[in-house]
Amino acid sequence: MSDTIAIASPADFHVHLRQGDLAALVTKHVRQGGFRLAYVMPNLKPPIANAEEALLYKAQLQAIDPTIEYLMTLYLSPDLTPDEIRKAKRAGIGSNRTLVVLPQILTVASSLTRRTIRFECVKSLGDTVACTITAHHLVLTVDDWAGQSWNFCKPVAKFPDDRQALRDVIKEGHPRFFLGSDSAPHPPHTKSTATPVHACAAGVYTSPILLPLVAQVLESFGALDRLEGFVSTNGRVFYRASASAGENVVIRKVQGKRVEEKWVEGEQSVVPFWAGRDLSWEVVE
Repeated sequence: MSDTIAIASPADFHVHLRQGDLAALVTKHVRQGGFRLAYVMPNLKPPIANAEEALLYKAQLQAIDPTIEYLMTLYLSPDLTPDEIRKAKRAGIGSNRTLVVLPQILTVASSLTRRTIRFECVKSLGDTVACTITAHHLVLTVDDWAGQSWNFCKPVAKFPDDRQALRDVIKEGHPRFFLGSDSAPHPPHTKSTATPVHACAAGVYTSPILLPLVAQVLESFGALDRLEGFVSTNGRVFYRASASAGENVVIRKVQGKRVEEKWVEGEQSVVPFWAGRDLSWEVVE
């Protein structure tokens, strides 16, 4: 394969951009990481509960970086009414495909793992059901986060066979499995320290290195040919979020691109996944 790859408008269908000064730091990392669309999670403090709040939050993000397409969402809670969902849809927030209730499947053969059940359920339920996969779950296993708070996330990374199952479904190229980074920035002191009273924060921050990271990981298990589908086409088709013509992002092979140890702006800072390690791909500016 060529040492350069052009990808049609990469899209991250699950990302946390926070609020206030932290949002000012991390929102710009979406584009830096090679992405042009961000499907923004609503769990702020307080959560985004209605269309007006979602539109206000979108305007705040656009003021930070207007070059990104932001798809906004509402926080699912008992207070979220059907009328509010319809109102949000009219405002272009979320999608009628966002919320799906899966059937009970506890009576299947015990020889099937829960992981297999979930994958087969997604495949069998048709084109209104999809599954997002993070970059870090393609890398980590339980041994990487047990005792290492920087790799701790929820859902936790599990065993090598679970990781292999995620890799296999990407290699398969099923169109309803695609990237949702769940990139979740936290102030370093909430990740690096814990006490019996205060546990460390759950979340891995991948936005600044996301596209090169995914390329390197997919290449490592022989799925680089699935890159564009995984980071762009599959999710855009599912959410009917077509890419603008000519919005290609180019990455190129490099000998070693060192990941920053920390990103700082004002009094805010974040530590990215793989801080201090080398990547074998980079986004061409």
